[in-house]
Amino acid sequence: MMVFHDPAEVPAGFGPSVVAIGKFDGVHAGHRAVLERAKVDAATGGAKVVAVTFDRNPLSVLRPEICPEDLIGVTQKQHLLAGTGIDATLILRFDAALASLEPRVFVERILVDALGARTVLVGHDFRFGRGGAGNPDMLRELGEELGFRVDVVDDVRSLDAGRRVSSTWIRELLAAGDVETAAKLLGRPHAVRGEVVHGAKRGRDLGFPTANLSPDLEGFIPADGVYAGWLVEEGPSTDVEPHRTTRYPAAISVGSNPTFDDVPARQVEAYVLGETDLDLYGRIVEVQFTARVRGMVAFEGVDALVVQMTDDVEQVRTLLA
Repeated sequence: MMVFHDPAEVPAGFGPSVVAIGKFDGVHAGHRAVLERAKVDAATGGAKVVAVTFDRNPLSVLRPEICPEDLIGVTQKQHLLAGTGIDATLILRFDAALASLEPRVFVERILVDALGARTVLVGHDFRFGRGGAGNPDMLRELGEELGFRVDVVDDVRSLDAGRRVSSTWIRELLAAGDVETAAKLLGRPHAVRGEVVHGAKRGRDLGFPTANLSPDLEGFIPADGVYAGWLVEEGPSTDVEPHRTTRYPAAISVGSNPTFDDVPARQVEAYVLGETDLDLYGRIVEVQFTARVRGMVAFEGVDALVVQMTDDVEQVRTLLA
């Protein structure tokens, strides 16, 4: 997948293209349905499929006081979009300059001049241009004038819950620790991604050495507790295989470890089952959450904690078998 960070990076004569525009936070089932629709639209006309998205939630610039935490970071979004099989992604820097563009300028500069859009897919709530003045109706009018068609894509809804699949819903589930339902809406396990850094090494002393993720990791951290999941190590890239990975079963701890009083902030740490000498320091890893084992509690001393950790690991082993 080609990745552009500015319309000026798109090569001349790039189009025609079928363009899907959105935040794509989580690249969840609803987003993937839109991209599959775009791929079908492009199949018969030799057009490329392009996702146009942003490097941050536009609300972080426009209304920071109400901006929710992102489900995924930019690197995660790029990897997930690549996994859908689309041809290219344009990741726009959402800043004051982009927010101030008039709707017509946004359309001409990005959709027409850079991407040669033949079809543009958006959701019902899509807004663009200065002050959010542009909407699907305006986009359709501009498309008729400038030579592209606009499809407003219906929401993907849960039949059981009667609710549309959205980043908001997934965020609520993760905040409650329900990673299993979140995975159904995402179409994959939820994950965080970051560098493995040195911690207090207390897990090693207890017989369960953990890979501690840097506090500036990418991805929404679910509710405190112990989870079953996977640690995926990103190996060095090559021209043939840019994202080689190694996947390990893991017991994952999220929280500030209330048994001790020297962990000031929430952290994500993963114990790779059966591994005591695995050196991951400085490596970039993804930690995937598949099931919640229990909430986070304080124990009366180290012995009680070790007993519980032993039981946690056995539960994780069973869940991942």
